[in-house]
Formats: sequence, structure tokens, C-alpha cells
Amino acid sequence: MIHLRPTDYVRQPWKNGRGTTVELWRLERDGQLLVRLSRAAVVEDGPFSVFPGIERNLTVLSGPGFRLKGGGLDFRCEPLVPVAFPGDVPLQATETMGQQSDDFNVMTLRLLPRPEVLPAQNDLLPAGGLLALYALGPVRVNGEAIARDDLVLTDGAARLQGDWPVIAVRLTGI
Repeated sequence: MIHLRPTDYVRQPWKNGRGTTVELWRLERDGQLLVRLSRAAVVEDGPFSVFPGIERNLTVLSGPGFRLKGGGLDFRCEPLVPVAFPGDVPLQATETMGQQSDDFNVMTLRLLPRPEVLPAQNDLLPAGGLLALYALGPVRVNGEAIARDDLVLTDGAARLQGDWPVIAVRLTGI
């Protein structure tokens, strides 16, 4: 089990230059991005960065949420409801109403199986692939205390205990 904390994360500008992201973890092979987990804040209506060959999954963590529209797609991004979309379709965030929404992002190479993303609390998540668990408050993972905003990576089962959910991401084929 790998336990990452906010001091391990990297802050960087968005690809489109309109904000910043906090990269929690990334996996590359031969210079090719396979997986990236990050956090960002959507604070105004505007374009999302385009990532050719990448599948994206976004979960609003706090704030009212917003709408993503473009290329014939239209998604309402609500708190704790994962939304999957292609990274190479130009999308616009709309209906932000001038309020910040913080979100958790999963980006995977399109050639990989799509990740399973779900909020989980007081669950036993079975082994299978790599589990990434992002804590929304203090929890215990397999008996280990995990603080808010920590990320745990494990290839085994994960027993979750506590008053807060985690965003659980199951990655396979990596």
C-alpha cells in the first residue's frame, strides 16, 4: 500500500492556461501517459483542456457543480456523481453561476480499460487491478489512518471505515 499526502502532490497550470491543477499521481510508460489523478477547481464558465487519446472522468467534490457541453455532448456535473467523457472533444464548462466547484479527475489512455470510479464509505472493496482511494475526510483504510486529501494506492482489497467517503478508482490493464 502506498500512502501519498498533499506534500507529495505537484501543482501545475492547466494545459489551456486558464487555471491550475494539483496532480496527485501519474503513471507513464515510455513517455506515454497511462493514468493521471488530479484535483482542480472550476471557478468560471470556459473551455476545458483537450487531451487527444485520453478518456476522462470527473467527480465534483464540493460546490454546486456545473454543466459540460460541446461536440454533441451535454453532462451535468453534480457533487459525488462521476461523469465520464472523451478528453479529445472540446467541451465548455457552463452554469458555474460564479461559484467554485472542486473536482477530482481521472485521465486514462484510451487504449486501456475504462476505470471504475465511485464514492465509497464503510465498504470492503475487493482486490483486482490497482485501487486508488482519495479521502474526503479522515478515514481508515485497512486499519491505517488516512487524512483528508490523502491518496492511497493498493493492489489488494481495501476495507474502508469512517464518517467520510473516499473516491475509489479501480484501474485495470496498467
